[in-house]
Amino acid sequence: MEENNVEDSGSLLWGLLGCCIPIVGLILFIVWKDTKPKTAKVAGIGALISVVAAVVFYIIAFVIMGVAGVAALGM
Repeated sequence: MEENNVEDSGSLLWGLLGCCIPIVGLILFIVWKDTKPKTAKVAGIGALISVVAAVVFYIIAFVIMGVAGVAALGM
């Protein structure tokens, strides 16, 4: 049986990279999910956190703009 000597530390730096550049985190997750599952999970979670944070930010921004627009119209 062949031994796999690949280091799989699950370093948080991969998660930070995935958070800063979500497409890279997604690609790393897809490439490493079988060979480095811990590291792939950290990179994927980083990318997911970034995407969720962006969606929440846009929702909050649109709500604030909507409230400001209604207030500006005097309704």
